[in-house]
Amino acid sequence: MTTYSEKPWLKWYDAHVTEEIPVPDISYLEFLEKGLNKDPDKPAFYFLGSTGSFGELNALSDRFARFLVDKGCVKGDVVGINLPNIPQYMIALAGTMKAGCVISGVSPLLTSREIIHQLNDSKAKVFFTLDALFQERLKEVADQIPDLKHVIVTNVADYLPVFKQFLGKLLKKIPTGKIVPLKGKEVITYKELIVAFPADKPGVDLSPDDALLLQYTGGTTGPSKGAVLTHRNMTFDAAQCTQWLNKDIDPKKDILDDERGQDIMCSGFPFFHQAGLALGLLTISMGNPQILVPDPRNTDQICKDMKKYRPTQMVNVPTLYQMMMENPMFATLDFSSIKYCLSGAAPFDVDSIKKLESFVGKGKVVELYGMTETSPLITVNPMYGKNKFGAVGIPAQSTKIKIVDVVDGTTEMPVGEPGELVVSGPQVMKEYHGNPEATQNAIKEIDGDDYLYTGDVAEMDEDGFIFIVDRTKDMLLVGGFNVYSKQVEETLYEVPEIELCAIVGEPNPERPGSEIVKAIIQLQEAGKGMDEAVIKEKILAHCKENLAPYKVPKIVSFVTEMPLTAIGKVDKKVLRA
Repeated sequence: MTTYSEKPWLKWYDAHVTEEIPVPDISYLEFLEKGLNKDPDKPAFYFLGSTGSFGELNALSDRFARFLVDKGCVKGDVVGINLPNIPQYMIALAGTMKAGCVISGVSPLLTSREIIHQLNDSKAKVFFTLDALFQERLKEVADQIPDLKHVIVTNVADYLPVFKQFLGKLLKKIPTGKIVPLKGKEVITYKELIVAFPADKPGVDLSPDDALLLQYTGGTTGPSKGAVLTHRNMTFDAAQCTQWLNKDIDPKKDILDDERGQDIMCSGFPFFHQAGLALGLLTISMGNPQILVPDPRNTDQICKDMKKYRPTQMVNVPTLYQMMMENPMFATLDFSSIKYCLSGAAPFDVDSIKKLESFVGKGKVVELYGMTETSPLITVNPMYGKNKFGAVGIPAQSTKIKIVDVVDGTTEMPVGEPGELVVSGPQVMKEYHGNPEATQNAIKEIDGDDYLYTGDVAEMDEDGFIFIVDRTKDMLLVGGFNVYSKQVEETLYEVPEIELCAIVGEPNPERPGSEIVKAIIQLQEAGKGMDEAVIKEKILAHCKENLAPYKVPKIVSFVTEMPLTAIGKVDKKVLRA
């Protein structure tokens, strides 16, 4: 019988992918600056009609770094960045790294209470935010964040052409907020900063083991935790991605010295999310332009930008791909420039993958899987070889995986049976910041290696392909049987009237310790005109035909709009509440 230690997945690696890759012994800044300096005149970003070059990005990030150092920031100090995907975010990323400081993405969707927690837990000294968020979220609670000393404020329109700035604010399409002094803290606008501080990059001594990112988890089971990711974690993740995605890499050259500036990226992943942050940094480092998407729900704008700039790479969550396919403009685009469409962060149902490939080309949709704590890559489908629909791929280079019993956490499950996925490799985080207990619970030694417990229920087939079955906390216990929500959701998605769905458990009052399967459903436009009783009967009939009786939803609830997380995943935390 196949075992995890035999690594059956290796036989499916593309010819250019090696089993092991060396861990780069450089700081991420060294890697980033290769991209920044490759071609100063080349576009670094396209943003709602405006373009910025790598030379401009380099100089402006020097000014940002000089501000941090002149204000007393030293290596290891945390800078919180509370912005959507706008040019200022890219400038702050590079500038923070040049100052030797630690980057911490802060979601613009966080409440004031959540911002207080993240900034206090990280002891952030600097906070970069929008004027609208300054007024709505920060102003009233700033006195509860004692370590915060400097607040930088900007507006989405700061990089738009002047006429767009004027029209956007006049028509109130661009959110704005009033900037006021904060007691005990310096408040400066981004425009003031770039004028007041010279493009004089400070010298900083960085090692591969220094912290680079302090990225906070979603906090679905309590207060969010900060994953400490080092320069070494991130350069290794970049090396994995670069080799995996590029078949023309010269194996005799350093992977991170690959030819730069050959691609154009379009992604709706926000930079404050680990996948978006890793992707954004890698794109800069490779000297590639990126189409910035400040509002992923604005699929009209995404389609317009794709038509104008013709990206070669796309990376999105499944829900964004689904939203784009529903836009009639998407079908009119020329997809011949697209090399691949990566999908991650949530399951992508097979029918939707096939539909997307009918637009972009057969074999171009590639699912992958990762998490904040792994920088983020863990598994990915081969780019040019065997690709299994519904699988999140095979373990990436230099990565070990096991699937263990969800109860005892140590017994290896036979191949083909579900259990908790654990992973070991150079991309695994250093620790949870200031939380040794959580670190010890998440990273445990198995057979001499440290393994991260992902919290995901998965199974591996005989070929070594990984299928995510559920989150451990999303697994339902129904009358002594395990019900994996992903399996039920995939069955529901086969009903054409369903646009989005989610399975959650409700306590069974008749059986303490057991749950009732509840389906929450958002209908397609075609289904919204149908009688709810009729569509409910159709849904349940389909489930009864395709699922064991204990898996069939006992409650079916309809919503007009499914709650989504910041990156576009169905928010089960809200649904449970």
